[in-house]
Amino acid sequence: MKLDFVPLLQLQRDLYRIPRGMARFRQYLRTIVATEGQDLALAPLVIMNPMAKEHVAVLLDALLALDAEGAAARAVEEASAGVADVSGEYTVGLVVADDLKGGWTNRYASEFGLRFENKPKKYPWISCVLWSSEPASAEAVRETVLTGIYRLAYIQQHGSARTLRERMAQEGCVMTAAGCTQPALDPEDLEYTREVIVPYLDATDMRTAIEILYGDAAGRTLGFTPRGLSDRAGLALALHDARAERMAVSPAGSAQ
Repeated sequence: MKLDFVPLLQLQRDLYRIPRGMARFRQYLRTIVATEGQDLALAPLVIMNPMAKEHVAVLLDALLALDAEGAAARAVEEASAGVADVSGEYTVGLVVADDLKGGWTNRYASEFGLRFENKPKKYPWISCVLWSSEPASAEAVRETVLTGIYRLAYIQQHGSARTLRERMAQEGCVMTAAGCTQPALDPEDLEYTREVIVPYLDATDMRTAIEILYGDAAGRTLGFTPRGLSDRAGLALALHDARAERMAVSPAGSAQ
């Protein structure tokens, strides 16, 4: 896989310098649409909230101050060797999604789409999302870039995940490859989660997947059924099992 990193954060920050209103929105459209007006030029920016309030600009300032683009570029370089045998050429870019005050962005539904429904064949971009509800962090930048790249490589090799079982396998493998340590649960909660999810492992619908992967608090934001699960319980179990499997096979082995 050939990867190219393109800085996008300053461009987003410049858009927010324009007062909220139609002038900003029109400039946003001119920015993301190709010159001929028939296609997207900067696909990751579809995720941003063009009418976001000041909190997103403040976060962008913090990200720029800690050189988030530099951290992202280093993560792309770090991942490149591990995906060298995977086909395709992709451009990597950072984008801030407004899950804090953006009325149309539900964090969990958006994450689900990015993890399991993102098909970059038409627009060969890897959109690495940072969230307005979280503080600026170089580690968060690194993880979102690495998981974005490794996820696409995994899908190229294994196909799209359909069942809950396949989705957990994908995300556990991806997070392990990226060196993630969160989300995490204590041993008792892990075993409880394992027992709860058994009847749903072959489910293919989004609702069940979100209820299991993200837990009760996430499900409530979408009016879903509580199942007695902790925050990101299914993802925590997926990461725990994938890390354990990797160590059992080879402490230095690849998770992909």
